[in-house]
This record gives sequence, C-alpha cells and structure tokens, in this order.
Amino acid sequence: MNIRLIELREIRLRLIHFFETSFGRTIERRIMLVRVEDRDGAEGWGESTAGEGPFYSEEWVDSSWEVTRGFLAPMVLGHEVEGAAGVGPLMSRVRGNRMAKAAVETACWDLEARLAGVPLWRHLGGVQPEIACGVSIGIQDSHASLIEKIETELAAGYQRIKIKIKPGWDREVVETVRARFPDIRLMVDANSAYTLEDAPMLRALDEFGLLMIEQPLAYDDREDHAKLQSQLRTPVCLDESVRSADDARKAIELGACRIVNVKLGRVGGHAVAKRVEAVCREAGLPVWCGGMLESGIGRAHNIAMATLAGFTLPGDVSASSRYWGEDIIEPEVTVTPRGTIVAPEGPGIGFEVRRDLIERLTVRSETIKAP
Repeated sequence: MNIRLIELREIRLRLIHFFETSFGRTIERRIMLVRVEDRDGAEGWGESTAGEGPFYSEEWVDSSWEVTRGFLAPMVLGHEVEGAAGVGPLMSRVRGNRMAKAAVETACWDLEARLAGVPLWRHLGGVQPEIACGVSIGIQDSHASLIEKIETELAAGYQRIKIKIKPGWDREVVETVRARFPDIRLMVDANSAYTLEDAPMLRALDEFGLLMIEQPLAYDDREDHAKLQSQLRTPVCLDESVRSADDARKAIELGACRIVNVKLGRVGGHAVAKRVEAVCREAGLPVWCGGMLESGIGRAHNIAMATLAGFTLPGDVSASSRYWGEDIIEPEVTVTPRGTIVAPEGPGIGFEVRRDLIERLTVRSETIKAP
C-alpha cells in the first residue's frame, strides 16, 4: 500500500433530535471525513469521531484537522507499507490524537478491503454476519419524554436500552424506567460524571438489575473503578479509560470492570481495536461497540468492527434515521425488526459514499499530496 493523497473534509450534519450527556447538549455535528487514494487512484474513506469541543477526550474537530494536515498525513503519504495494519505505526511518533489517527487508518482499511474485493468486516476477521443493536438515549427534558423515547425504540426492535445519567438525573430516572419496563435489557452511562464519594448512590442502582454502569468515574481512571466495582453487583463497563490493549489488560488485572466498550476513534483504529477485543475475549470479558454520533461512514466502520467474535453484547450501532434526515451513504444503515444489522457484502465498508451530498454539506476541504 502506498498512499499518494489524503483529502480532508469537514461536513455539518444536524441531528433530528438533540443528544445530551453529562458533557452538554449536541444539536449539530461537525464531522471530519478522510479520503485516501493510492497511486492507482483507488480510494477509501474514514471518519474522525472527535466532538465539537475537547470534552469526551482531549481531541476535537479542529485539533483532528490540524494534526492530520500538519503531521499525520505527511507521515503516511508516499510510504510503502505491507497493508493497512502498517499505517498506524507510521503515525506512532505523534502521541495521542487517536481519533485523528483512526480516521486515516480506517480509511486505509476501507481501501485495502476494496482492492481485495471483500467486505471490510470479513477482511478484519469478523465472524458475525448479523450484529445485535441497542440504542443510546440522551438526557431528556422530563421523565415522560424519556419513557416515550424508550417505547419508540423498543417498538423498533432494539435489543438493549442505554440511558445517560448525571448527578440529579440518575436514581429516580432509573427507578421510573425500570418500573415501566421491568424486563428490558437496561444500562446507564455516566460519562465520568461521578467520584468514589458517590458510591452509595451507585450502589443503590444495584436493585434495578442493570446490564452495566458505563464509565461512572474519571475518564483516565482505573484504580478507583476497581474500588467501586468491588462494592457493586452491577458490572462496571469502561469506556474512556481504555485507549489501548495495555489499558484493557491493566483494567482486567485490577478488577476495574467486567465489560469493555470499544470505540474505534478512542483506541486509534481497527488494528488496535482488534487487539483490545482479543485481550478481553481471552480474559472472558464481553465487549461491545460504542457510538459517537457518527455519520454513515463511521457507522459502517463500526458495523465491521462489531462482527469480531468478542462483541457479544448489543452495541450502540443503530439506524441512520435515528440521527439524520439524510445520511451520506447509500443505502442508509437500517435495523431489522428483530433489532439487528446485517453486515453488508459489498467490498470495503459495503456502502456507497454519497459524494453529491458530501459536497453540499462540506464547509471546508484540504488535499495533501505525496511529494
């Protein structure tokens, strides 16, 4: 593989409904897309999952753009590598910036699978031609609004419901939801909104039979999560705290969690995601695919990753129409009445990229070429 061109595009996509977490409320997504092209003109697409500000992680859209154009692209362009798995090491001198790295690296995986004429999910070693889907529901304006949204998602067939919590929107909300839906697979996601001092409240959630509590404590912590997990019957799931296979190994050794959420952007791409999945699977910990309000390109990469053997719990990969009036791929991602997504059989990510729509949505673009 020899990449001769990397094109960056920022697009704006307005959400059908606001999405609120403990970080704040998102109404419109700024998304950086990456298109790579080899010397023969074949292409692949990736997406940075960085947010509008440095809240989920240190990265945001503008930092992804600058580090990619100024550092990552020059490190990748014009270098011969055996395959997409070799692209990550080319960028290793840059510390962190995993979402930017993932955008470039996943585009190269798409390119490689297209050249091989195989679906990306099979190329990655996926074994599940159909993946189970859940939904992530943000903080709502009222309990009634939340109940209504859950009813809608259950009617659509989704197999697991995740609700966001934060101080002041936690135990009573969970109690309300569980009273209305006593038997559903239900989990909560705190996005690092609590500390160990909140352990009594978190222990109180044990009575509601939750599938897991996701990332209750600090984004970079494992030690306090281990202390908390020892006090809970409910499994703790780590998200922000696991950025590499080593992080996963250390969390498992500490007893910091019983489940791990894997996000392509957070760990830096498919190659690292595969290593995280393998570490967890070998240790007997289930993993699942988290979402970052991706467009169809990022969503397609998530589908491919979620077919790996260790992804045994329903993830956050849901239908395009839950988020966007119009997605940038065709066909759009759809969910079956049984709450699953069938992995596409087309080459690469398995969806056609809608260049016309991307062009209309683009607010800036830049092309970096090999010398």
